[in-house]
This record gives sequence, C-alpha cells and structure tokens, in this order.
Amino acid sequence: MGGRARRRLSLVDPLAAMLLLVCSGSGISAARLPCDIFDEAKTPCVAAHSMVRALYSSYSGSLYQLKRSFDNCTQDIGLMSSGGIANAKAQAAFCANSTECIVTIIYDQSPSGNHLSIAPGGGEVHQPCKGVDAFRAPISMHGHMVFGAFFAGGMGYRNNSARNVPTGDMAETMYMVVDGQHYDRLCCFDYGNAETDSIDHGRGTMEAVYWGIRGMDPGPRVQADLENGMWPGQSKNTTSNVEIHAEFVTAMLKGKAGQFAIKGGDAQTRHLKTMFEGPRPGGYHTMKKQGAIILGTGGDNSNWGVGTWFEGAIVSGYSSDEVDNEIQASIADARYSRDLLLMV
Repeated sequence: MGGRARRRLSLVDPLAAMLLLVCSGSGISAARLPCDIFDEAKTPCVAAHSMVRALYSSYSGSLYQLKRSFDNCTQDIGLMSSGGIANAKAQAAFCANSTECIVTIIYDQSPSGNHLSIAPGGGEVHQPCKGVDAFRAPISMHGHMVFGAFFAGGMGYRNNSARNVPTGDMAETMYMVVDGQHYDRLCCFDYGNAETDSIDHGRGTMEAVYWGIRGMDPGPRVQADLENGMWPGQSKNTTSNVEIHAEFVTAMLKGKAGQFAIKGGDAQTRHLKTMFEGPRPGGYHTMKKQGAIILGTGGDNSNWGVGTWFEGAIVSGYSSDEVDNEIQASIADARYSRDLLLMV
C-alpha cells in the first residue's frame, strides 16, 4: 500500500486558532517515557531512536539530522523541550528554500550512542540506500505537527558497529511504532538486530521486528525476521498472530534462549496483544545474533519494503508483560494522530 494524503487544518479556522493557543509553548513532556520504564525494570535501552519525541524524560539532545539539496548543508533537529516532542518548526525553517530535504542520521538517545546512518550496500542490494524525505509523513502529537520516516523502497538506515546490543543467544526486547496503513509484501521493513557486515550469515543471525504482509496474506501483521525466515510464531501458520487494522501500530519482539514473543496493538489505545509466546521455530533454537542495528531493510540490505516509522528502542533483557503494558500506555499517551496538524 502506498502513502495517503494527510488532512491539514487551516490556521485561519477559528477552532485551529483556539487550539494553537492551547498547544503552543510547552513541548509536551511526560513523567515516564519508554526508556525510563525499561531502565527502571533493569532491562535498559541500548538503542533509543525516534523521529517524533524523546524516549527518556530527561533527554534534551537531537532526534535526527537533515541535509538539504541546494547547498548540502546539514542541521540537527531537536526537541521543543526536554523530554518533549520534535521541533518541526526548526525543520521547516531549515528546509524552506530547498527542493529536497532528507534524513541522514537518526540519533540514539541512549548512552550507547548507536546512531543510525544511511545504510551501506550489502549482500543482496549492493548499492547504498537512500535517505527518507523529511516531509513525507506528517502527523500530529498532542496537536503539534511532527514528521515520521516514510520508506518508499530503496531506503534504509544502519549501524554495523553498534555497542551493547545483545549478541548470540542473549535476551533482548525491541519495539517500534509504525503507520498501520503503509506496508507491502516485499523484504523487509524491519527494525532490530542484524549482521555486522550487511551479509546474510544464515538462520538466527538476526532478530528484528517486521511490519507488513510478507508470507502472511491477508495482513498486515507483526512478525519476527530471524534471517532466512519471516515468522509469525513457531510455525508459518500460527493462527494466534492476527491481523492489525489501525492507523498507528505498536510492534514488539522479544527473544531469549529457546523462546521468543511477538506482540502488537493499536498505538492509540492501551491494549497490547500477545500474538505468540513460546519456542522458536526449528533451526532457530540457538540464536547467533551479531548486534548491528537496522531500520527499513533486511540484514543483507534487502531494502524493497515500504512503511512509515516513528519511534523504536532495543533493550538488553526480556521485558516482563507488566513492563510491556507500561510501554504501550506511554505510546498511547503520546497521542499519535492525523486529526490536527499544527506547526507551532
């Protein structure tokens, strides 16, 4: 499925003017954000990436870097306030006179410093990826305009030298928030753990959460990309892994020795469903994860998949159901929406 036109509300509308007064200024911070929750549970974030908001209540740094076409200058885009949401006004000002503005880096908010740059070529697609158009995916958060990362094929980000990411059969958890109406069946709209040289090293050498309909038509569904296999559960016909039809989707994957879990839900609600939890598929009982980080591609740079991504984190350890539910509540509290787009 391709992108859709987003409804923009004119600022001359009296309702918009009233909401502008309500929404301006604060940047909307929350007491406990996803990586605060993970850290307090002793399952710390080793990577925390977002286009739209802080994932720590204390974070005050940059979210991503832009490059404009007419002079190739770059600029970091930060937050409206510490622990708040992205400063879209700064993005608009920097890109105002440029025919193209792309995202070149998505910064890691965690202490690991695992920033994502445009992915290099790999074993499947030898050419480097392209960066996403910085303006292709406008949404609103607490009534403020922010921009997601719209992957249209041939795009992706990667860090092949990531620090502190679980390797081998070590336990890990990851989640992402995506556009629930933008997906396809191609490989592979992933976020997670992959090979450190962008080459397919066989079963179990990656563990990434996937959104789309690859291998599961109809869909879309949350699945686990474990390399050389996209898995909805222990088998390809896991009936508990059901379709999700929502504007915004939370996709979560957890893995530990001998076991993994897939969860998903409407990111505008507090309900997170366990799609599968149990033994790994045959051939994946002992994982061989390598600890690179990918976004928008498969482990070997298979970058044909499409999707729109907003935020995600990778965690050291297998989080509890209670923590997972708290993460979903934090996502719901962020108020992902398309109903109102104001750049203030």
